Amino acid sequence: MIVYLRLLYSSFQFAFNALKTNKLRTLLSLLGVTVGIFSIIAVLAAVDSMDRTIKTELSGFDRNMIYVFNHSFGPSEIPRWKVDQFPNVTYEEYDYLKRNLSGLGYASFNFFVGNENMKAESNYANGIIVRPCSSDMQFLDNVKMASGRFFNESESVNGNAVIVIGHEIANTLFPGQDALGKNVRLYGRKFVVIGVLEKQGALAIGGGQDETAYLPVNLFRQMFGDNIKAYTPVIIVKPNKAVDIKHFSDEITTRLRAFRGLRPGDDSNFFVNEFGGLMEFMDNIIGQMNVVGWIISMFSLLVGGFGIANIMFVSVKERTHLIGIQKAIGAKRRIILLQFLFESIILALIGGLVGILVVWLIALGVSSLLDFQFVLSFFNIVIGLVLSMIIGLISGYLPARSAAKLDPVEAIRSGM
Repeated sequence: MIVYLRLLYSSFQFAFNALKTNKLRTLLSLLGVTVGIFSIIAVLAAVDSMDRTIKTELSGFDRNMIYVFNHSFGPSEIPRWKVDQFPNVTYEEYDYLKRNLSGLGYASFNFFVGNENMKAESNYANGIIVRPCSSDMQFLDNVKMASGRFFNESESVNGNAVIVIGHEIANTLFPGQDALGKNVRLYGRKFVVIGVLEKQGALAIGGGQDETAYLPVNLFRQMFGDNIKAYTPVIIVKPNKAVDIKHFSDEITTRLRAFRGLRPGDDSNFFVNEFGGLMEFMDNIIGQMNVVGWIISMFSLLVGGFGIANIMFVSVKERTHLIGIQKAIGAKRRIILLQFLFESIILALIGGLVGILVVWLIALGVSSLLDFQFVLSFFNIVIGLVLSMIIGLISGYLPARSAAKLDPVEAIRSGM
């Protein structure tokens, strides 16, 4: 054991001597390892941070929510050209499902609408998220009111000109005032503010409630009709807690197929999207991003491996005389082999540590400058160090093997 510790110590000395003696050559050779480890750890840390942020923010959403409309959350086996011909879901279908689905908890008929601008007197709120919906949306979105209330079923069905606005919208349009009972203008019409949502804070995935305005869906239908192509209708439903989500999803498919008059052999011309399926789809995307990052980074590590191998071959040539002396006094091949392998691993670890340090500094900068928590986990650091050791081991094997096989007499003569 003492022999190996001495061997490791001498390898440290040789590695640092290489850094001191041939600074430029060694640093350029280690740059490949540094860039490779930096690339891998940066990608892993970025993807992990994004995954953690998205899952934290989506954890507030109910996984049992189901979105029924003419597109799929994820990849579909149905050709895109055929999906584009699917009809939109209708309010009549929403009403039919609401009356006939067993185990239904909440249901809302919504439109996917782009960002709009809202005005109140001389103040403007730009880029707000408009959500035309039924009254049950307050339960599906789990909205919390800071003041006032959400619109009720009667107001939703009759299409009353009322609106519920997010915290930031209220502060922008009515700074220092109570927004309740005030009028706002949207789509050229006046709406009465009946509720203001609690402050939620910004979301990394966008779509936060602070910039959202809810209005009765039937008022939106009165203004624009049901067939306007700019806005996509969607039926959002959620079963009671005791209901099996798969069984509930199948019932939606069966009832909507029957309502549309589809025959047993016909493909469904709609999609029943479970929110849990969206989470799985996002997991797949994040997994693919990790794979792409690894592939790109491996090229950098390959270059770094060649650089370390070059350093070690030069080191063997420069120390041929010393190797001959070691062998002449009884050093075994295994000792010579391990000496150079340790040196190669140490050099690779130095390059890897620099790469990890750069990622850590970038993580600190990004977290402090942006509203995004960039986390360099201990697991990712371990991956970086292990990869560095593997690169050092692979790159140093051939030079170490050539050093171990040197003939002691020839090695001593070559240094004379």
